Amino acid sequence: MASTNLTFKIGDIEINRLGYGAMQLTGHGVFGEVEDRENAKKVLQTAVENGVNFIDTAEAYGPKFNESLIAEALHPYRSGLLIATKGGFDRTGPNKWVPNGSPEKIRADIEGSLERLKVEQIDLWQLHRIDPNVDVEKTLEPIIEAVKSGKIKHVGLSEVNIEQIKKVQNILPIASVQNMYNLVDRNWEEVLDYSAEQGLAFIPWFPLASGPAKLEEKIKSIAAAHEATTSQIALAWLLKRSPNILLIPGTKSVAHLEENLKAATIELSDKEFETLSQQ
Repeated sequence: MASTNLTFKIGDIEINRLGYGAMQLTGHGVFGEVEDRENAKKVLQTAVENGVNFIDTAEAYGPKFNESLIAEALHPYRSGLLIATKGGFDRTGPNKWVPNGSPEKIRADIEGSLERLKVEQIDLWQLHRIDPNVDVEKTLEPIIEAVKSGKIKHVGLSEVNIEQIKKVQNILPIASVQNMYNLVDRNWEEVLDYSAEQGLAFIPWFPLASGPAKLEEKIKSIAAAHEATTSQIALAWLLKRSPNILLIPGTKSVAHLEENLKAATIELSDKEFETLSQQ
């Protein structure tokens, strides 16, 4: 448990720990174009105007549409804005995700992301999944090339265990881990603690999973004490859980975005934190 410091450094970029995940700014099943493009651009612009300087996207969101949308909304980018993207999935339809770690796919994803985001260097490029059918050393070859040539600044991994992280760390430095983690689903607790020990950013996806009824009353009473929503308390718990956690709650609503960002102002007491932590 940690007191709530609201920034974390990835390399030389200081990140406000409450960021934004852009996955929802796509069509149904994270496939195709977002329904209301002007609203989506407004959400992104409002996030940055409100101090968000960490935005998470991926080649697979759309696929491709999400990265282009971010560039349309925000390019030329503000100094200090880190846009993280990911590669390594084939998208065959709505809600269909097929890992593809072939070097050809990874190389194409990196080049495509550079083009769509309109950047010469990706600040943080994350391997969306380790493909069980491809030796990870082969998958990493084009990533290492891109780091050496300056196309990628930092590398991250997603949905990995400690053994997998260590294997990759033996081949190239990594800066972040993005695994599913929230107040209810804490299967990756050991990975979070390992990433903290290693000084890596830990980026929980699905940070606002709806909790079972047994947690509802606990969150409600604490939320009432802070005049906050249950979502804000769930985010505040994550910020307090470990100082290396970067949050990327996503939404298509400007009002909901602003509500999420207010979670950074909530300082849970140690007692409240412990109460919420009990499962």
